[in-house]
Amino acid sequence: IGVGLVGFGLFFLLFGMLLYFDSVLLAFGNILFLSGLVFIIGFKRTFTFFFQRPKMKGTSFFLGGVVIVLMRWPLLGMLLEAYGFINLFR
Repeated sequence: IGVGLVGFGLFFLLFGMLLYFDSVLLAFGNILFLSGLVFIIGFKRTFTFFFQRPKMKGTSFFLGGVVIVLMRWPLLGMLLEAYGFINLFR
């Protein structure tokens, strides 16, 4: 279930970017991606991964970008998410 949710989340994110940053598709993709991540590694591990002290800057930008996309500012939200994603996984 988790791999399917992550796959659909990535599909909707890419499809939303191809359709000139459609905010509904990007928001749906973000929600599916994060819920799939929780299904794959569990709620506790997901929480501890995102909220470690050295990763707080990346987490705040990533989750802030998700919130901005949900508020229908897709371009700014995706830029914040990309910066947060790079900070989380470097």
